[in-house]
Amino acid sequence: MAQNTVEKTPLTLLGLGAMGTALARTWLAAGHPLTVWNRSPARAVALAAEGARVADSAAEAVAANTLVVACLLDDTSVEEVLAGADLSDRDLVNLTTSTPAQARARADWACERGARYLDGGIMAVPPMIGVPEAGGYVFYSGSRELFERHQKTLAVPAGTTYVGEDTGFAALHDVALLSAMYGMFAGAAHAFALIRKEDIDPTALAPLLADWLVAMAPAVHQTGDHLRTGDYTKGVVSNLAMQVAGTPTFLSTAEQQGVSPELLTPYFELMRRRLAEGSGEEDLTGVIDLLVR
Repeated sequence: MAQNTVEKTPLTLLGLGAMGTALARTWLAAGHPLTVWNRSPARAVALAAEGARVADSAAEAVAANTLVVACLLDDTSVEEVLAGADLSDRDLVNLTTSTPAQARARADWACERGARYLDGGIMAVPPMIGVPEAGGYVFYSGSRELFERHQKTLAVPAGTTYVGEDTGFAALHDVALLSAMYGMFAGAAHAFALIRKEDIDPTALAPLLADWLVAMAPAVHQTGDHLRTGDYTKGVVSNLAMQVAGTPTFLSTAEQQGVSPELLTPYFELMRRRLAEGSGEEDLTGVIDLLVR
């Protein structure tokens, strides 16, 4: 066991919230020497019993290893926690949720302090960490060389997906996917609201809804192709004019069921605006152009 541990890359982890703790336990279980730090020391007690070295300060934790991973509350926390640390010759991997602009600014900030920087966006919840079959992964962006140097270690808790040299791309991919997720949740919320007052078991609707969403998901490939080629009419089965003509039925049904249409009306309004521009033979891709300012 000791020999196996020596062969594994040592690293430091700053932040022991639910996600940080899950990351820590996965690295420890894989035999990586791990130094941890958290604002609230009590969170580190259990990890110490599992083999982690607990640093008394963030500066001490950073000094312990070349590879330093931050998984903190927000971008401001990263700056505050690392304010007194010497980042010279450190490989800082920031897994803290941030915006693309914050990630780019944080990369410049780290570089000015002598560190190499990689940004990450975690596409997983804590129970998925360390469970390959759960499908969780992390977007990484920034130095490709730095990513490749530590990819094996970074892949221990979750899969790794490198998305480019632009440091902001990991955060951008993260928010893009999560934005789509919330749009899906909004549609599902409206669907459940429609049956809420009826004698329909929501657990019976759930599998029908899940299967329908899965069946519709491949449409994003056509949308991507339309955006790449600029031809929004290629392969269209149900054109924009036809879909706009059907929207009154959705709004009337919501009214009859006593359900607010507020989750649907913004999208329907964009569809009508696009149709008014004379784009009836397209699909829904043109709505995207209305959103881009």
